[in-house]
Amino acid sequence: MSDSTAPANIRVSIVRDFASSDLFDRTFKEGMALVEETAAYLDGDGRRDSRLLPREDALLYAGESMRLTTRLMQIASWLLVQRAVREGDMPAQDACDEKYRIAALKAEAADAAATLPGGLLSLLDRSNRLYERISHMDKRMFVDGETEELEINPVMNQMAMLQNAFSAGGLAGGFGSPEA
Repeated sequence: MSDSTAPANIRVSIVRDFASSDLFDRTFKEGMALVEETAAYLDGDGRRDSRLLPREDALLYAGESMRLTTRLMQIASWLLVQRAVREGDMPAQDACDEKYRIAALKAEAADAAATLPGGLLSLLDRSNRLYERISHMDKRMFVDGETEELEINPVMNQMAMLQNAFSAGGLAGGFGSPEA
């Protein structure tokens, strides 16, 4: 067995554990509610608010609303991958693929608070905070999780290696399973 298998198994376990956690439930509900609230604002009050802005500020509004929707699409996509793992629609191992990582957040426009409507500013702030939390979770699950488990918790590394050895050895349920 290669040492590269242990980190992958640890990540898979971390993804499964997170997807079945209360933290995921709360984050998923918060993220999807923010997506719905943003859509309602941009189609309703936000549309009216943007029409009242001077041309230069309306352009800033358009740019910031596009950043907002892009950020929320990335949040929703990440959350939906985790939900797919939870519901068994996607193997946790597939969810570990780099293409499902959350992208780095781009720098925000300066001095937007002075000219943009309060509704948009509130959504921008809340989406930024949620994005940062999810980005932190993603990093902990996929970058730090691998390194820390191997360096800080050698017991987890050994458990993953044992699980691989027993699974690879043909035991039906793997290590710790009632069928084993």
